[in-house]
Amino acid sequence: MANNDNSTRDTAKVMNRSDLTRRLVAKLTAHEAVIGGIGNNNFDLWAAGQRPENFYMLGSMGLTAPIAMGVALAQPQRQVFALEGDGSLLMQLGALGTIAAASMKNLTIIVFDNGMYQITGKQPSLTASTVDLVAMAKGAGLAQSAWAADEAQFEGMVERARQGDGPWLIAARIDDQKPAGTTDRDPARIRQRFMTAMADNA
Repeated sequence: MANNDNSTRDTAKVMNRSDLTRRLVAKLTAHEAVIGGIGNNNFDLWAAGQRPENFYMLGSMGLTAPIAMGVALAQPQRQVFALEGDGSLLMQLGALGTIAAASMKNLTIIVFDNGMYQITGKQPSLTASTVDLVAMAKGAGLAQSAWAADEAQFEGMVERARQGDGPWLIAARIDDQKPAGTTDRDPARIRQRFMTAMADNA
């Protein structure tokens, strides 16, 4: 990220996940792959518009970034976005170092952080107290990691990430509002549609 991306978790505006997801989807124009993490992340991705290039994860907590990394490695010409939550990312922090070491220019991780495990009862996650995921990502080697100060900066970060030169990590503080919809739980259809889209636009 640019040197002026100096927001911290404490100074970043608390935004809405559904709104930010719609803003991301509105910028997708070139068959970018989007991996929606479990629960509310993929619910809002579904509600923002069902694209064949979207993969909606069901019950695989902690695997959003690793799955996105696999897609990015397999198709280096395709931009790949991973929509992750704070609790889920905390389960697989090792993936950040692996992504940094692989230096995938086409991968962006977007972390929606509300400091809780919202879908299971709003139990606090470690980001509610001691953990700063951007600092941890930088420590893992992801130099282009930053907090989005507000919606406009979030959109600017997404636009820069779409140009390549990653990997990127964009973190956004979000509220605890309910998602805008619920994903159709048909794992076989989700998988097949995504695989077909990846093959058709390889």
